[in-house]
Amino acid sequence: MSIVTVQLGQCGNQIGHEVFSALCSDVRGTHGLCSKKENESYQDSCKERFFCEEESGVPVARAVLVDMEPKVISQTLSMAARSGHWRYNSHSHFCQKQGSGNNWANGYSVHGPRHKEAIMNLVQKEAEKCDRLGGFFTIMSMAGGTGSGLGAFVTQCLRDAFPTSFILNHVVWPYGTGEVIVQNYNSVLTLSHLYHSSDALLVHENDVIHKICAQLMNIKQISFRDVNQVIAHQLGSVFQPTHTAGGGSGYSRNPLGDLMETLVPHPEFRLLGLRNIPQMPEKSLPYSAFSWPGLVKHLRQMLIANAQMEEGIDWQVRPPHPGSSIPSTNKPLHFNTSIANLVILRGKDVHSVDLGSFQDPSLYTSWLNPQDAFNAWKTPRAFNKYEKSASLVSNSQFLLKPLDSIVGKAWNMFASKAYLHQYTKFGIQEEDFLDCFTTLEQVISSYTNL
Repeated sequence: MSIVTVQLGQCGNQIGHEVFSALCSDVRGTHGLCSKKENESYQDSCKERFFCEEESGVPVARAVLVDMEPKVISQTLSMAARSGHWRYNSHSHFCQKQGSGNNWANGYSVHGPRHKEAIMNLVQKEAEKCDRLGGFFTIMSMAGGTGSGLGAFVTQCLRDAFPTSFILNHVVWPYGTGEVIVQNYNSVLTLSHLYHSSDALLVHENDVIHKICAQLMNIKQISFRDVNQVIAHQLGSVFQPTHTAGGGSGYSRNPLGDLMETLVPHPEFRLLGLRNIPQMPEKSLPYSAFSWPGLVKHLRQMLIANAQMEEGIDWQVRPPHPGSSIPSTNKPLHFNTSIANLVILRGKDVHSVDLGSFQDPSLYTSWLNPQDAFNAWKTPRAFNKYEKSASLVSNSQFLLKPLDSIVGKAWNMFASKAYLHQYTKFGIQEEDFLDCFTTLEQVISSYTNL
């Protein structure tokens, strides 16, 4: 099944480009470390998922690019074409001249309705090129105007036009110190609207990725491109083909559907976080050796201690003892409760790895059976030059703190009516803000009470 990617705004288009580049370089790599037959079926599966073949032999990304100003899209199109390994379809993009001025309401209430038909036509054309459509993957940031406002509008249109398709929104969480004064408003409006129309939100926090660039990748002057490449690597580690449990011998056919089925058992809980280990500069790889038990142990502790990377994990955090019927308020400090977890292993000897530690009932909320709450996908094919790598996609309390903080900051501004006039002039009223706060307060309360 194929996935249509919709890249929205500057951030969405830049990350989208890095994602396709990462997928393509991984598929072309000779570092598969697996049998020729395995490697060929992996390559075919990836191409069917993300690219369509053209007569010229250059794979074309199944993507629609949308922005309200032309600069980023033209850069993105030409960078892809210059690579010589893949390109975008020259007709699958839509841009205007005037931007959204970091105003969510402008993207959502003005640009959205005005350009709906043109954008949805492009999406429809891409969807029709798929033999079987697995769903949509949108990439956007929450802080600006186009990615967030237009992104929320387009997601609603996708839901209306394709009611049975899966929609996964990849959302980039703004820096805490933020570059946009109204980013908390934009974020609250984006998240609450996506919560109503998306199947799941996969979130990356800029602050976290920045730390990974600095501490693990040893990059001295970190650019947006560095950040985007780390995000793309992590996304690739989830979306490249794998064998799902009970999926027979072939590669999984329906990646988005499998992801939702394993991770979103209840519509109140749609926030997914992603962790990936190991991560290091390419030049360090030849000098590094990893064992599966070590990787699994680190990944599990990152999960329960809510650590964003493998450095600086708090090893003191332990799950509560099973059988102690303490109410959720007395949970050990900083312990991160999960609803569902998916571990993805890539590389040699994956089938002998013991993942029993992830099936410990004390990691999960009491209303789900741990057998249902945990899944593992594996492939002996290595990913992106790492001979062994492990990813964790988790529906847990990962995002509770940042969500609480962003809603709190937005509420403080809202209470003093700061900048509201910039939204009301585009038709977003105080009642709309209140509805959004209510939606997110409910999400916060649900995750807190796990």
